[in-house]
Amino acid sequence: MAQAQPLRNTPPPDPGESYLLPGETYTSMTQKIGDVPLVSPLKTPKGWLIGFSISFVLLMIFLMSVTWLLFRGVGVWGINVPVAWGMDIINFVWWIGIGHAGTLISAILLLLNQGWRNSINRFAEAMTLFAVACAGMYPILHLGRPWLFYWLIPYPNTHGMWPNFRSPLDWDVFAISTYASVSLVFWLVGLLPDFATLRDRSTNIWAKRTYGLAALGWRGSARHWHRYEMASLLLAGLSTPLVVSVHSIISLDFAISQVPGWQVTVFPPYFVAGAVFAGFAMVLLLMIPVRKIYGFESYITMRHLDVMAKVMLTTGMIVVYGYFMEVWAALYGGSVFEEYLLFNRLNGPSAWAYFGLLFCNAVAIQPLWFKRVRQSIPALLVISIIISIGMWLERYVIIVISLERDFLPSSWGQYVPTFWDWSLYLGTFGLFFTLLFLFIRVMPMINIFEMRLFQYQEEERLHRTSHSSHTGGESKPASAD
Repeated sequence: MAQAQPLRNTPPPDPGESYLLPGETYTSMTQKIGDVPLVSPLKTPKGWLIGFSISFVLLMIFLMSVTWLLFRGVGVWGINVPVAWGMDIINFVWWIGIGHAGTLISAILLLLNQGWRNSINRFAEAMTLFAVACAGMYPILHLGRPWLFYWLIPYPNTHGMWPNFRSPLDWDVFAISTYASVSLVFWLVGLLPDFATLRDRSTNIWAKRTYGLAALGWRGSARHWHRYEMASLLLAGLSTPLVVSVHSIISLDFAISQVPGWQVTVFPPYFVAGAVFAGFAMVLLLMIPVRKIYGFESYITMRHLDVMAKVMLTTGMIVVYGYFMEVWAALYGGSVFEEYLLFNRLNGPSAWAYFGLLFCNAVAIQPLWFKRVRQSIPALLVISIIISIGMWLERYVIIVISLERDFLPSSWGQYVPTFWDWSLYLGTFGLFFTLLFLFIRVMPMINIFEMRLFQYQEEERLHRTSHSSHTGGESKPASAD
């Protein structure tokens, strides 16, 4: 029978060395995780209501901004003749990058059989889908006539029009749609066993029917589990190349052009590393408050935070290497345009953004070399916020500074975002967090059945370790004498 409120107890001290704290059972896991979405609507926590209300207000700002944009056109933005791509493309690349951590955690770590992913993969996958939803709005709105976006899709028509397959902008259509579709199917397949658990535990007839419909008749039979495992592995195999290909294709929007600062071969791996870097920062930024509010410290332990901080540090150093390569390409290439771009980044009107990204993405991550910092929650929160700001500044530097100073001085201009640029960006946070709060309210944030499996594997590991310590290790073969 479902509890009225999630079961809460004080977790044991966390030494930061385990992925699952002792004292948990299959029953306690099901109660803590599964009872969160089963709480009666009249007993919804006040914190959730406050957070959802703020997000909904921001969502209304998003709808207002989109409505005004459709009435007046893209002229309400700050884009001009030299800077035809402004905050719309900046925010598009930033949101797409945030979603990459979820795909890496859910797909690549599954193929590598990393059990520690079980506590965070569901939340990270949801974050991926919501971030892609926010990102996908920008290219459509940037078209000027967004109601004609389907012209980018190759379909038989009488208009005499056909997409230009040599354009990376058309590649984005296929990359993002494939990425979103595979991620959505992967996420929904992983939810089937947990929907069945909520169906069986729910006492409300409408909730039971809704979760039963979503579970698609899941009974937990051997045949169901076999098909589930096969589908998960196949979808993980499909998702893994998407981690690399999606942001690589987005980087080609810039890399195949002749604009100074864009035509560098380091862009694809540089963009992929930056996407994982920003994605893990956002996962930490969201998971740390959630684990505290809902009492999930036993499942999302300090060891999880430590490993995610290591991934963030590793990808951050790859991004720093990309910054050095950009400088090297400008100095070694012998192009006066590339040299001036570097000079403009260091001394131009937008130099504040370049030095800001160097501080946020290169300097601020260096404390993560120390374990004490990686296992300090306040430090991780501050560093994650700084990284999120720094990755937005990186996109601003790549797009705006490169376009402000073109080949001809007569074409130079200055980009200044308008109120509607900022309101639309702020509104996408409303869309993201509205979807996130709804997810928290109606679906289990942590994979229940995978946590049960992980609990069993941890018990077996501890049993083997204890048995080995009592027997003094492996027995030696008897001598021939």
